[in-house]
Amino acid sequence: MGDTRPTSDFHARNFSTADLARMVAALDTQDAAQGVRRLRAWTQTALDPRPGERVIDVGSGTGSQTLALAAAVAPSGEALGVEANPALREVAEQRAAAAGSPARFLDGDALALPVPDATVDVVWCERVLQHLSEPDKAVGEIARVLRPGGRVALLDSDWGTALLHPGDPEAVAALTAGVLSVAANPYSGRRLAGQLTGAGLVIDDQGSQALIQDNTTVAWPLVHMLGDSTVRRGLMTEAQRDRLYADLAEAAEHGALHMSVTMFAVVAHRPA
Repeated sequence: MGDTRPTSDFHARNFSTADLARMVAALDTQDAAQGVRRLRAWTQTALDPRPGERVIDVGSGTGSQTLALAAAVAPSGEALGVEANPALREVAEQRAAAAGSPARFLDGDALALPVPDATVDVVWCERVLQHLSEPDKAVGEIARVLRPGGRVALLDSDWGTALLHPGDPEAVAALTAGVLSVAANPYSGRRLAGQLTGAGLVIDDQGSQALIQDNTTVAWPLVHMLGDSTVRRGLMTEAQRDRLYADLAEAAEHGALHMSVTMFAVVAHRPA
């Protein structure tokens, strides 16, 4: 039997305390991205969490979306964030307390949710499945905890849609291959609908958003990390990497850099 635990650095097993500031900063940057905000707003409208409902946020991270869901189901509803990483969970708890939010956070794994069968009205699961070696099992867990008529939103990136321009085509292809090799489930976005129907759920709506990197705020540490990893894997030479860095930096300076990946959202329900 394969490893059923998440393979991302965000998972507690692969995480050191020294990484906390970097991880929180990365999540905060993603939360602030306009593309993420637009897709979240569309998805929450389609999902329609209502006052008095019970909602869980699977893989809640720093808890930003859990707090939004808690506000939607207030004053009599309940919002639980399920997060396996204790350091991120502590950050989420601190932020909820500072905001005066009733959101609560539980230790739990996406593959074994700490919730009884058919007890949840709404499930939110964002950018979690791409990190799992057994994502179908996680979707099965979501179906298990949903009440009849309960709704779920899955949101995830599809790294097969990543675009990078300009640069030598061979070097760009090598970097793209490196990105695809990092995630346990890199094509997650295109698989969401099939996973939900496979778990016996009914699709209600689907949406997408290209997450486009702003030329003025390029995440160069991430670009360099990916480039260096690609070299270590033998997919391109150091000379190709350095030339690619120079091409991208020059393009960014002139407002001509394009970096993007598409994120998909699917909303479904459990038949009554």
